[in-house]
Amino acid sequence: MSHNGMEKVPISPKLTNNEKFFKDEVGLDVSFDLGVRKITVLGRELNIYYVNGLCDTMFIIELMEELLHINDVERKTYKVKEIIFNRLVNQQVETIEYMDEVVDQVLSGLIVILLEGEESGFVIDTRSYPGRNPEEPDTEKVVRGARDGYVENIIVNTALTRRRIRDERLRYEIFQVGERSKTDICLAYIKDVADTDLVDVVRKEVKSIDIDGLTMADKTVEEFLVKQGFNPFPLVRYTERPDIAATHLLEGHVILMVDTSPSVIITPTTFFHHVQHVEEYRQSPAVGTFVRWVRFCGIFASLFLLPLWFLMILEPQLLPEPISFIGPNEESNIPIVFQIFLADIGVEFLRLAAIHTPTALSTAMGLIAAVLIGQIAIDVGLFVPEVILYVSVAAIGSFTTPSYELSVANKIVRLLLLISVALFKVQGLVIGITLFILLLVGTRSLNTPYLWPFIPFSPKALLMILIRRSTPGAKIRPSIVHPKNRFRQPQDNSIE
Repeated sequence: MSHNGMEKVPISPKLTNNEKFFKDEVGLDVSFDLGVRKITVLGRELNIYYVNGLCDTMFIIELMEELLHINDVERKTYKVKEIIFNRLVNQQVETIEYMDEVVDQVLSGLIVILLEGEESGFVIDTRSYPGRNPEEPDTEKVVRGARDGYVENIIVNTALTRRRIRDERLRYEIFQVGERSKTDICLAYIKDVADTDLVDVVRKEVKSIDIDGLTMADKTVEEFLVKQGFNPFPLVRYTERPDIAATHLLEGHVILMVDTSPSVIITPTTFFHHVQHVEEYRQSPAVGTFVRWVRFCGIFASLFLLPLWFLMILEPQLLPEPISFIGPNEESNIPIVFQIFLADIGVEFLRLAAIHTPTALSTAMGLIAAVLIGQIAIDVGLFVPEVILYVSVAAIGSFTTPSYELSVANKIVRLLLLISVALFKVQGLVIGITLFILLLVGTRSLNTPYLWPFIPFSPKALLMILIRRSTPGAKIRPSIVHPKNRFRQPQDNSIE
């Protein structure tokens, strides 16, 4: 692939021409991190091109010792190229013939060796990207379970997944995307489980991405992959946990890993993929089901608690006698709907402030918010105490949602429902919830119905979402990804 209009220029047998190409096109001698090391082997000049910071210096020193050692043990011969190739002590050595490919490889952190009088060179993988060690992701912590998480290095991420699925049918296809950034994207799937059409669609979409650079990594890829528009609901699932990615691969999903991003994209996903958490599968089925139901209650509260409570204030006659105490006891100067919006957006302020506050200061900020702002706002008469209570419960419900993207989408829906209740009361709530469900039903992620298995209805799959089955009992893979092999466990052929 040519870049920046660079033509396919073959490697010149004259090293001075190749060096001039590097100076003109890539800025050798201008960029301090781009370098060339010149040595002589058996009377032939040899250039090693590299980028500082992306290569492992120790490997390169070892290679050069090996090459210079040739001068001591070999006689002058015509087979210099074959001897050098044989002495390149690395498991990944390839031949290369075009200068634009040489440039791409050097800028990716590999080193290229060019030899005087030869029209091809050698590419050696000595990459050592700056990065951190695998550690537990902040957003997906578990009480008991694996503590390793994906990092910003795609090679480490593929290794973490391969370690969990040592199947010879696990496939990793790699592409370079971005005219200038040339970011590595890895398409991962299990050959005899994933639906071939799905793999083809994702591969075609990734290959057709035409953009300067993927500086925002997987988020940019997602926006090319699923045409989201202004629908706030997440159409792909992100995870930073290799065990979750491995589970989805075994179910027949396709996974995209993007270099420089510690999260991977799981596709296709439904609404119910975003409400499950790895914690449920790390506990016994009964505890897992209990945790899941508590989480469902939290998600339900984050969506519908505030609009329902507000409706009961507007229409107190709808309340049954035993719970008629619900609703503010004293009159307030500010309409309740404004109080709710103020408190809700206030919680959003706090969340954003917590993200941008250094860890050392965030505890102090939380105390200020909770004690001073909340209490004084009630004493002054800005808020009714009940408003703070219900907004807090709804906010905690948002935080129990495992998917961060889904919790923010639910918050937007909650605010829209509040507006429709304020304007049209009971009809507003009914119409709002109906439109909300219609939006979800109409949403499709890579031709996958978003509300499956609720709509279209699949009783077996819905039961598996409502109740956490024990692993030996869950024999069939979810049908929404159309896996080629529907059974998780080897089947006994005598049972048909």
